[in-house]
Amino acid sequence: MTTYDHIQELRGELAASVDPAERATIEAELMAARAKLAEEEAALDAAIEPPR
Repeated sequence: MTTYDHIQELRGELAASVDPAERATIEAELMAARAKLAEEEAALDAAIEPPR
């Protein structure tokens, strides 16, 4: 599963969750996944674009 797909899955779980503790856990996971996606995108950009 890609990080993007994982984020989408977590967003769906968050929308369906009613338990505050579960929501907090999902939100933390979602924040971590978003940070990971940002790192992956930055690495890809660095690999594609020549240094200036």
